[in-house]
Amino acid sequence: MNQFFQKLPLKRALQFIKSWLPFVLLLVILRYTGMLSGISFVANAALMKTGVMDAEPNDVAVVKSFDYDFRIKDMQGNVIDFNKFKGKTIFINLWATWCGPCRVEMPSIQKLYDRVNHDEIVFVILSLDEDKNHDKILKFISDRDLTFPVYQPASSLPSVLNVPSIPTTFVIDPKGKIVSKKVGTANFDNDKFEKFLNDLNK
Repeated sequence: MNQFFQKLPLKRALQFIKSWLPFVLLLVILRYTGMLSGISFVANAALMKTGVMDAEPNDVAVVKSFDYDFRIKDMQGNVIDFNKFKGKTIFINLWATWCGPCRVEMPSIQKLYDRVNHDEIVFVILSLDEDKNHDKILKFISDRDLTFPVYQPASSLPSVLNVPSIPTTFVIDPKGKIVSKKVGTANFDNDKFEKFLNDLNK
């Protein structure tokens, strides 16, 4: 970039910078007013409706054993040993209230949850919000009429759940194998993904 500007006469270099300045300023304003995340939310929500973001059952097929040795707590503060869910298909979604892409996919997770047998398929919607933001989680759930179970960590999470970005979604089969991992926003409200979950119990 420095070589590029060295080859330009000073006047032309200034004109070049001046032409890009409005775009840079706009980006900065959108970023620091929070409007950029709003635009991103709207764009992602629109993409969800096209089917482009439909979750494929095995976006990343991990096929390794899952570590059940940790605890979670529900929104009432009840601590649950994750070993309780052994022998069932588990849908784990890691998210947070401040995560725009997480918010986009929540309605599709709710619709998937409404369509499956909860005796066979366990949903663990695991918020990574800090404990002090517990009320924000409750408000988020209430504002969107979400009925799937939401939890927070009550102990250290196993290494596989220490993900670098959210949302990240795992599916664990009844034998304790991680059979699917999806990083990023996805539409889980589709027949293919529902069939994939149901078939794990056959």
